[in-house]
Amino acid sequence: MFYFEDSVWPVREFRGVWLATVANIDWPSSRHLTTAQQQHELDNIIQSLQHNNFNAIIFQARTSGDAFYNSTIEPWSYYLTGSQGKAPNPFWDPLAYLIDKAHNVGIEVHVWFNPYRARSGSTSHSGLAPNHMARRFPQYTYAYGNNLWMDPGAHEVQEHIINVYKDVVSRYEVDGVHMDDYFYPYPISGHTFPDTHTFNTYKSKGGTLSVQDWRRDNVNSLIQRIQSEIHAIKSYVKFGISPFGIWKPGHPVGIHGLSAYDSLYADARKWFNQGWVDYLSPQLYWKIEPPAQSYPALLDWWLNQNSQRHHLYAGNYAGRVVTDGWSVQEIINQIQLSRNRRESLCLGNIQFSEKYFSKNSHGIADEFKKLYPTPALVPEMSWLADVTPSMPKQVVGQGHSLVWSRDATKSVLYWAVYKSIADVWILETVVGADIVSISNLSSGSYAIRGVNRVGEESQPVYITLTEDSGTIIG
Repeated sequence: MFYFEDSVWPVREFRGVWLATVANIDWPSSRHLTTAQQQHELDNIIQSLQHNNFNAIIFQARTSGDAFYNSTIEPWSYYLTGSQGKAPNPFWDPLAYLIDKAHNVGIEVHVWFNPYRARSGSTSHSGLAPNHMARRFPQYTYAYGNNLWMDPGAHEVQEHIINVYKDVVSRYEVDGVHMDDYFYPYPISGHTFPDTHTFNTYKSKGGTLSVQDWRRDNVNSLIQRIQSEIHAIKSYVKFGISPFGIWKPGHPVGIHGLSAYDSLYADARKWFNQGWVDYLSPQLYWKIEPPAQSYPALLDWWLNQNSQRHHLYAGNYAGRVVTDGWSVQEIINQIQLSRNRRESLCLGNIQFSEKYFSKNSHGIADEFKKLYPTPALVPEMSWLADVTPSMPKQVVGQGHSLVWSRDATKSVLYWAVYKSIADVWILETVVGADIVSISNLSSGSYAIRGVNRVGEESQPVYITLTEDSGTIIG
């Protein structure tokens, strides 16, 4: 057994991408692909992200009352099969497939749900499956702009949404549950969201809140219930939200723009302060310099709202290198600013969206490879509960390979394999719990640690490989 008590273990960092499925933004590239083609594309995405040392996929599993997984509650997505409610043929379950493949290479999967949007880009009910929520609750389904939207103030709607979350968390080994910035819809000038009947019903039962406070309370209720109910099912599943990057204009001083608090009725500051989310990822989709929406000014303001000492993973719009002519260096500089705030629990970034990395748009993947030269584990969430991970057992080194026994306790999600270089541990690779060997290793000192679902690591087992060694047992 070889010990290196004074060695330094690598810094944790959340390195995520949003994998958008609505309108086939990132995947699948077309709703007319075969199952084999869809799987091939997903395999390539995972391979690309692993190569560039990302460690989390935020997968849009529900775009608008639909499902990219096998559900008895909601219909298969139009964006997957070209017809809402039509199952893939040959049959497969994209979410289960993604989780299995991603976990094998040490990548987390957070399921991303849009709670209230019922249809994107159309207000027609034509083509909606019989079990779609707009057909189940037509009295609470409104045409607003180019979308169909569910009424957040309707009890039946909230119950349905909660059941969707609980169903997925119960049946799939997801690492996290995620929501983005869509709560009440973005306002359209001259158009009022048509929830007067629901609000009047609330008032008739003795409600005293203004319509604005009532709307915020509806959203707050959903957020608090999701956090409580998913943790009641699996205490280790992380809950994160990515709100619009401005809570209110003037917060901080000098910031101008849309007010998420007043327009979307999203009080993300409260959610962060109350600890209703395990991580917050505000969408800071502006440059560093413009004072009206300054990236560092907004980042610092959000960090100052973190009274519960949970995590912040800043949201970056990597796609602006294509859509708005930004330099790749702007995004790199934003990540460096985030890293400089680790002491304030700014512990990573999420990029919108995946396709810019698999396509290496303007060389962005190449530059990220320099930012992320080695793998990283996601930050540990010590306030969440999980079983302490087991140490690897029966570790054997032979030639250029390490082999160990399977974890019988089911407490390990990943194995983290480190190599010692100048008394610093470098994370060599992360593999899923079912993988129990690593090949093509160079000679040197290694450590293997079990990692559980909240990021806690076991004590290490140390082992040394030499060029001419036979079998060495750690």
